[in-house]
Amino acid sequence: MPVRDLTDRGEETIERLLAEAKGRLRQPDAGAEALRALIIGVLAAPEGNDPDAWMDLVVAGPGPALKERLASLKAELAAGDGVADDETPPDRRLADLRQELKRRGIDGFIVPRSDEHRGEYVPLRARRLSWLAGFTGTAGMAVVLPEIAALFTDGRYTLQAKAEVDAKLFLTLHSTERPAADWIGANLRPGHKVGFDPWLHTPDELSRLRAGCEKAGGELVACEDNPIDAVWSRQPPAPIAPIVAQDDAFAGKGSAEKRTEIAGQLMADGVDAAVLTLPASIAWLLNIRGGDVAYAPLPLAFAILGADAHVALFLDRRKLTPGLDAHLGDEVRIEDMDRFGPALEALGGEARKVRADPATAPAWVFDRLGAAGANIVKADDPCALPKACKNPVELDGFRAAHLRDGAALVRFLAWLSAAAPKGTLSEIAAAERLEAFRRENDHFRGLSFPTISAAGPNGAIVHYQPSAKTNRTIEPGSMYLLDSGAQYLDGTTDVTRTLFIGNGGARPSPEQRANFTRVLKGHIALATARFPRGTSGSQLDTLARQALWRAGLDYDHGTGHGVGAYLGVHEGPQRIAKAPNTVALMPGMVISNEPGYYKQGAYGIRIESLVTVRMSDANPGEERQMLEFETLTWAPIDLALVEVDLLGTEEIAWLDAYHAGVREALSPSLDRETLAWLADATRPLR
Repeated sequence: MPVRDLTDRGEETIERLLAEAKGRLRQPDAGAEALRALIIGVLAAPEGNDPDAWMDLVVAGPGPALKERLASLKAELAAGDGVADDETPPDRRLADLRQELKRRGIDGFIVPRSDEHRGEYVPLRARRLSWLAGFTGTAGMAVVLPEIAALFTDGRYTLQAKAEVDAKLFLTLHSTERPAADWIGANLRPGHKVGFDPWLHTPDELSRLRAGCEKAGGELVACEDNPIDAVWSRQPPAPIAPIVAQDDAFAGKGSAEKRTEIAGQLMADGVDAAVLTLPASIAWLLNIRGGDVAYAPLPLAFAILGADAHVALFLDRRKLTPGLDAHLGDEVRIEDMDRFGPALEALGGEARKVRADPATAPAWVFDRLGAAGANIVKADDPCALPKACKNPVELDGFRAAHLRDGAALVRFLAWLSAAAPKGTLSEIAAAERLEAFRRENDHFRGLSFPTISAAGPNGAIVHYQPSAKTNRTIEPGSMYLLDSGAQYLDGTTDVTRTLFIGNGGARPSPEQRANFTRVLKGHIALATARFPRGTSGSQLDTLARQALWRAGLDYDHGTGHGVGAYLGVHEGPQRIAKAPNTVALMPGMVISNEPGYYKQGAYGIRIESLVTVRMSDANPGEERQMLEFETLTWAPIDLALVEVDLLGTEEIAWLDAYHAGVREALSPSLDRETLAWLADATRPLR
């Protein structure tokens, strides 16, 4: 663990703190080293909305004096590089990995972006791909062979990968056009072995990668531990963030009721237990939230749910806050993380029928169960679909959160309309100002993803994040793409608006107006869709692309992703995309509506609102039960970019009605000056 030696002053701080807290410590036998280790774990986790929340992990309800000493100790450990970046240059990192592989007798290694929980955001300790290749996107994979290495990512990140990754060290390839398995098949030498970490790949992934190796006459082999961990000199420890209860007033359904329902499904299917590896599923099932990763309130944990509705929960006990045991109840047994493997073996030893998801659970889980003799049932995570279908309380929470969030966004947009034309506002400054507006809202718990504040050509980078190196001024006469969202106790938001920054006389070009309006037409087509029960998102995807396709244009990302209820801003199993998806859209699901268009080196356009699926009123003569979308997001669409002549009568009526709804919904929360701006921004087209 990368902990520096404390100064004498630091040692005195710890000893005095332990003496003052004696008898009240959450871990009564904890000594100085245990306290250091806990705080280093806290430093490895995101700070969170309440920077002092971690102190309850040391002493329940610490007083002001003790808080001051804890804060001082944390600051001293942080200043002493308790968790610090590895300064080894990129070429040395790659060389060190190849040397380690050679020592182990393997010729190559696969480095996914994922951790063992398959989360969109991973803790510092698991950012192996970023450490090795410099790529910071949320989806990607590297393959390292003896003389060549390649990074694979999808269309969202192709420009970002080329900007971040040293082309002398890694080829950057489109994962759809050139899948990693195909590249391995063409570049691996016969007889060579390619290693992988079984914690970081699913069985489904490995089947494709194994086929690529075998095509080349090579072999895919599991590593007992990850070779990157052996050469990463300053790898951070596992994060430690408080785990808290999510009140039933927000969850809408108690954990016991959820566990009973899912267990009943298992019993009906003749399954004895289900292995849960996705933190979002565990958080939803047990009505708990955490903070181990950025932007999503998730505790990193594993769980086994029995058909009797009992749960074995595997996690770092140091994360438990006071009162959480009572919240979880007697039917939830808390175990240390290192007991997860033996628990799987026990299920196998009893020849139990065990359900696990081959698309999300690590191959390690299947290997452990199979070796122990379990009867493995490969099926979807049993929590995924119930979690996606929000209950009425959750939907009301979403609506309330979006009203507050919409008001904050409109206050920002009104401010931006005055600040940006001056030509001095940067992407980072704009993002920080928007976050400040959101922080004023009730139940705010943080952003739901890093704000995409993209001026001019940066807007063409689909998942662009401004940095000190890339930070541009938002120039008058240019396009500005703003994709942002927040986490609230009662809901999660995600909204994108594309704006033209005027300065009096500047106007968008005819091309910009036409392309924006084509994207808008797709957004409206999806927002107004009616479809029969059983329809999947992939069957609706073309609605959002029609106007672009007619002009020979398209975009390389999905049109819609599921959104969690104060969980991950991206969740399954529903989605709207070209890729086939058999999951039917169901009432209560929350999903994004976000078509776009990106002109490399010039500008980007995206219009995104969140919608929920609901029942549609029946019309005379209809033979099928129809569904439709209710738009949850309240934020104006920039009329300066709309080419009215490209819109049909019904499309104009929809936009006017939507803007009237924005005014009605948000007016009670806005001051007079902002209201005046909003009235103009949402004026009727005709």
